[in-house]
Amino acid sequence: MYSVKVYVTYKASILDPQGEAVKTALHRLDFTNVESVTQGKYFELMIKKTGKNIDEQVEEMCTELLTNTNMESYTYEIEELTTVEG
Repeated sequence: MYSVKVYVTYKASILDPQGEAVKTALHRLDFTNVESVTQGKYFELMIKKTGKNIDEQVEEMCTELLTNTNMESYTYEIEELTTVEG
C-alpha cells in the first residue's frame, strides 16, 4: 500500500486571485510582512500495490485528472506503507 500526497498550485506565470485576496486580508489584519500567498489544492491518496510503477501511475493521475496542466503545477510524495504481522 502506498500513501501519496499531491500538492497542486498555479504556475508562476498565472495570477492567483484567491491568494491575492488572502494576502490583502492579512495586510488589513496588520500582517504586513506577508509578501505573497499561494492558494492550491491538496490530495491524499491510498493506492494498493500492483505490478505497475507507482510514480508512473501518480504522474498519469495528476496530468489526466488532478491538475489543469496549462495553469497548474504539482509535486507529490510517495510513502510505501508496511504492514506488521503478528
